Amino acid sequence: MKRAQILILFAIVTLSGFILSACDKEDKNTTEGKATVQMMLTDAPSVYDAVNVDIREVLIHTDTEGWVSIPLENPGVYNLLEFSNGLDVLLGTVVIAPGNLSQMRLVLGSENSVVVDGVSYPLTTPSGQTSGIKLNLHSQLEAGYFYKFWLDFDASRSVHMTGNGKYMLKPVIRMYTEASGGAITGNVFPEDAAPIVTVYNNSDTLMAIPNANGYFLFPGVSEGTYTVKFSSRLDPLPILDVIVPNVVVVKGQTTVITDVTLLPL
Repeated sequence: MKRAQILILFAIVTLSGFILSACDKEDKNTTEGKATVQMMLTDAPSVYDAVNVDIREVLIHTDTEGWVSIPLENPGVYNLLEFSNGLDVLLGTVVIAPGNLSQMRLVLGSENSVVVDGVSYPLTTPSGQTSGIKLNLHSQLEAGYFYKFWLDFDASRSVHMTGNGKYMLKPVIRMYTEASGGAITGNVFPEDAAPIVTVYNNSDTLMAIPNANGYFLFPGVSEGTYTVKFSSRLDPLPILDVIVPNVVVVKGQTTVITDVTLLPL
C-alpha cells in the first residue's frame, strides 16, 4: 500500500510561527507512494519566566491505521517561552498510509513546571488528561505529499493558579497547517513599555508579546476582519492603548501593520 509521510512539528509560539503552504509534493529522495506529516510546537505569549512542558508522546489517528505513535526527535521537557516570533521546534516525523487524519493526541509526562519571579513551581495536570490531550484535525492525506502541522501552545492561558497557591496545567492548544490561514505582523515600540499585542474579532482572540526589537507575528490566523490592540503589561497601566480596527486577513497572505509607538498617559 502506498503510504503518506507525516512530519509533526511541535511549534511553541510565544508570538506565533509563520505559515507557508498546506502541503508540498515530495522530492525523489522520499519514500515513494507515501506521505510525510511533520508536527511543530509553538507558543503564545506568557507573563511567566518559563513554562516547562514534559512532552512524552504524540499520536495521530487515521481511518486506515488507527492510532499511530510519532517517533519524537527529543522527548522530554520544553520551555515554551523559548519558541516565539516565528520560532518552533520539530517534534517528529512519521510515514503513514494515505487516509483521513482525524485526531492528534499529545501525552505529557510529570516533569512540568512554571517559573514565577525566579521561583520554580511544579505544574500538576488534571487526572482526566492521563491518556493525552486530544485535538481534532480532519485532514486528507495523499500519497507522495509532505504535510506540516503546528501545535500552538498558549502558555499563558494554560497555566492556572489554584486557591492553595499551587499551579495547574490545563493545556490550551491551537492547531494549524501551513496554509490554514494568513498572518499578521509588525513592530511596536518602545521595549520598556512592555507591550502586548491582541488580535480579536467575534470568534477568536490571539495574543503576542513582541521580541526585544519590537517584532511580533501571528501565524495561522483564519480569514476575516480583526481589531488589533496594542497595550502594556505594566501594572498599573501608565501607557495609552493603541487600537487598529478593520485589519483584514487573507489566506496565504501576510498583513503588515504600520509601526506602532506606545505613549505614556
